Order: sequence, then C-alpha cells, then structure tokens
Amino acid sequence: MEKDQKLKTPKSSSKIKKRAQIIKAKLLKSYYGNPAKDMKLIAVTGTTGKVTVAHFVHEILRSANEQVAVLASDKPFKISLLHKFLSDAWKAGANYVIVTVPAESLRDNIFYGLPISVAAMTNFLTTDLDDMTPKEFISSEKTLFNMNPSIVVLNSDDKNYDDFECFKGKKKTVVYGQTSADIKILNSKLYPKGTEASLSINSEIISVATFVTGETAASYMACAAAIANAIGIDSKHIIDGIAEYEP
Repeated sequence: MEKDQKLKTPKSSSKIKKRAQIIKAKLLKSYYGNPAKDMKLIAVTGTTGKVTVAHFVHEILRSANEQVAVLASDKPFKISLLHKFLSDAWKAGANYVIVTVPAESLRDNIFYGLPISVAAMTNFLTTDLDDMTPKEFISSEKTLFNMNPSIVVLNSDDKNYDDFECFKGKKKTVVYGQTSADIKILNSKLYPKGTEASLSINSEIISVATFVTGETAASYMACAAAIANAIGIDSKHIIDGIAEYEP
C-alpha cells in the first residue's frame, strides 16, 4: 500500500453518506417540483410518542376541515419515500403535512432543505435509544431545530429540556407540561381503556380524552394541543380531534 493512501474511517464514511444524502435530497426535491413549499410541514420528533402525537394533530386538523396528510412511523424511512409522500400529498390538495422525525433520519440528512413550519419535541428517554448514544441523539435532534422552523414546541417536563430550551421559533415558541408551560397539564386520570386530562390553554381550561392509555398519554395530548393552538386551531377542534383518534 502506498504511504500516502489513507483508509476510510467510520467518521469519514459518515460524512460521505451525509453528502450523498444532501445531493439526493436536492435531486428529489427538483424531480418532484418542491411540493413542500406549498404546504405547511409539521415535524414531530422525540424517542417516544411521535406517532401518537402525529395522529392526534392529523385528527385535529381534519376536525377543523383542513386538508391534511400524515406520514407516521417510529422507524426511519427512506428519503425517496418522504419526497414521494410530499408529492402525493400536494397532488391530493393537502395544505398541511405531518411527518414523524426519527433521530436516525435527521442524522442521515433525510430532511435536508425542507421548509419546517412546526418542529415539536415529545420527549427524550435514554432507555429508548437503540443504536445512538445520548450525545449523538441530542446532536441529531438539534439538526431539526436548527432548520429555522416558524414554530417550536417543547416539553418542559422532559428531563433533557435544558438541551433544547435555547431553540426558538421564528414566529412563536410554545412550551407544554405540568409546570412553567404555555399549555399546562392541570391534572390527568388514567383508565384501563383511555386517559383524560385538563389543559390550560391561554387561560382557557379544556378537558380532553383519548383511547390512548399510559402515564405519558396526557403529555402527548398536551403536545398535540400545543401544536394545534400555535397554528390557530380553536379548542373545540382540539377536543374533538383528540377524541377521534383510535390507536
């Protein structure tokens, strides 16, 4: 082997992959005619709850008679699937698209160049990380919030809230949680087949209920309510939309 030859390290391979994804993103955006520019893209990220929140928001917007499409999965998806989904949603007349954003997809630049209307964080539980370290997860998630979203929605109850508190939306930043929040969870009740919660939204108290069970369900409802309220959806549609979702 020649002395000046260098073996590719995992780090350099990662950079090559990222550059390749950026090139692919540009080509796909051009191929499909950049449909995202004509729709409002709501991106939901976090270790858990992404899919539930995405479907809550989907039902809320449907209740408000908005044309909306949703692409929701806990698993990373290919960049070609994302751009085809955006194209199909645009052709169907959607003015809102909701997409779950796994950290792995952010790490691989799947969302490169897309205009983010809302960037929302559910939570960050280190126990739910598979092939990423906590430091890598935070770094990947920050990629989304560095994309200049118009609205940023954050969870003040999350143990790692301090890592994301610095991020602000161009137009608005909304925080939800039990304390120090714009959308405040006043109380919640768990049932074998669902969850109820009282939320304070701009000094208005509303009751929401879902068939989703578990201690985190109230937080997911609050996240969806925060997203919907930030884009101007009234409380009636928030209540009706959350109730409509059947997991």
